[in-house]
Amino acid sequence: MIEQKLHEECGVFGIYSERDDQRVASSAYLALYALQHRGQMSCGIAVGDHGVIKSYKDNGLVPEVFSRDVLDSLGDGHIAVGHVRYGTSDNADRANAQPMVVRHVRGNIALCFNGQLTNAQELRRELELSGAIFHTTNDCEVIAYVFTRERLKTSSTEEALAETMKKLRGAYSIVMMSAKKLLACRDPQGFHPLCIGKREGQIIFASESCALSTLNAEIVRDVAPGEIVVASEKGLDSIPALCGQKSGLCVFEFVYFARPDSIIDGAGVHQARQRAGAYLALEHPVAADVVVGAPDSGLDAALGYAHQSGIPYEMGFIKNRYVGRTFIEPTQQMREDAVRIKLSAIKSVVSGKRVILVDDSIVRGTTCARTVRLLREAGATQVHMRVSSPPFIHPCYFGTDVPSEDKLIACRLNSDVEAIAKEIGVDSLGYLSVEDIRKIAVGCGLDFCVGCFTGEYPAPAPEPQPADKFAEKYEE
Repeated sequence: MIEQKLHEECGVFGIYSERDDQRVASSAYLALYALQHRGQMSCGIAVGDHGVIKSYKDNGLVPEVFSRDVLDSLGDGHIAVGHVRYGTSDNADRANAQPMVVRHVRGNIALCFNGQLTNAQELRRELELSGAIFHTTNDCEVIAYVFTRERLKTSSTEEALAETMKKLRGAYSIVMMSAKKLLACRDPQGFHPLCIGKREGQIIFASESCALSTLNAEIVRDVAPGEIVVASEKGLDSIPALCGQKSGLCVFEFVYFARPDSIIDGAGVHQARQRAGAYLALEHPVAADVVVGAPDSGLDAALGYAHQSGIPYEMGFIKNRYVGRTFIEPTQQMREDAVRIKLSAIKSVVSGKRVILVDDSIVRGTTCARTVRLLREAGATQVHMRVSSPPFIHPCYFGTDVPSEDKLIACRLNSDVEAIAKEIGVDSLGYLSVEDIRKIAVGCGLDFCVGCFTGEYPAPAPEPQPADKFAEKYEE
């Protein structure tokens, strides 16, 4: 694929309504549209009508998968859950789309999951040796199996979920519906966001508050790390299942993943990105004529850099928003043409000028090198790159698609900033420090995970795993 940006695993959503006559499927559809940035590979919605679950899921974007006829076929109900998914090319099978619907002797459930378990292989092996049969290659099915087994031994859905959480390791934000309840839980570190909202007669769970805004719902609060929240006819109930441990929200929610208008754990994303840009200007000042941001993730930080430095901010690029996924073509010329289809520099803004280019991160270095080349071809006399995060030198084990260390340019070049600058073709390069990135989200009530920068994680890191960790070849 042409773009070598980071990817987040998924977005989850759930809605509980006091009445059966409300179109919860349509609400889920609108919310998933708002969460589309968190996953573009597949999506799905399940609607519950007092234990009868109708669902539909497929590969593709939300408007591609859900026509009006499909939404109508889901019918009316009082609970719905929805999911958008990013996945690697190794596990793009439609079977891996969510929600996962499980029909069980103790009641039907539909489960949506965002994150990555570090003990998924271990759990799956244990389940397979006891007779379990798996149909997917994702962690969600492992969670569903563990939950259903716990449900046989417990008196309620929430008790079974609490017991399930004790067996899971790693990152997970889960939204689940049973016949009469909508449940949400978050791992003890709170790696990924999950918030609670409400509107008249309805309780809502979503990965980001932008989904609540789309539904004109009010933000209540965030699900706490280690907490289970239950929506039912009794209202909203909280169970502090595994609360009180060291938190570690992925800092990239504020740098890149979340939508700028979202509020995560008490901090505004747009404001955090502007603050990152301001810190960059203080850490790495340079004489220049104009500040531009790499669309779309670098725009807020570029604005913050410009405000702090006093250098004018301009829109330096036009992004073609009507182009779908562009895959690598067989020749270098065709690859370059594909880049130009997606992104164009505005010559009147950058020609003859010293340009500061702000982006959220450098992963492999290939994408930013092409972006720099566009600025040079448009007449920029100098290009100074500023990055609103520290260098990536370690992989992520908790649901962010950070490549292995040998593919990370900062790791490959031993964090030599001058060598990285030379390879991507810029006159100077500056990264935000780990110290300052911890300070960008003013008001956030959680500590951050910065393991991809430091190698120090808030939870035990497993041995490196392949992208398709459940694929095995057998002799017979």
